[in-house]
Amino acid sequence: WPNASTHVLYTPPYWMRHIAYLLVLAGLIMVAAAYLPRGRIAARLKHPMLAGLKTWALAHLLVNGDVRSVLLFGAFLAYGVADRIALKRRGDMGAPAVSRFGDITAIVVGAAAWVAIYLFLHPIIAGVALR
Repeated sequence: WPNASTHVLYTPPYWMRHIAYLLVLAGLIMVAAAYLPRGRIAARLKHPMLAGLKTWALAHLLVNGDVRSVLLFGAFLAYGVADRIALKRRGDMGAPAVSRFGDITAIVVGAAAWVAIYLFLHPIIAGVALR
């Protein structure tokens, strides 16, 4: 991976990072909704983990235009799309909503994870500082 090309395919505008931050926040809330008591968020998305993965990958594609990033995040996005298509063909539409508590918890947990990643964890996880 360190030897992969860093050739820039496209240069996103600076303001795009703010959209990416919001998309990642939404994606983390979706991922949290997948693992907490099932609420309306999870029921509406049917498969919130895949929706969160696709949103996260799209956000990163919007702000990273180098070959390595496009390959990595493009692969995650392609996987999420392919898996969702397979689940839809299989007829698996997820479980029904159970509680509003699950939605509130997912929003709080997703937002807390976003703050932790933004302020502290991104350089540790990805080796790239956000600020």
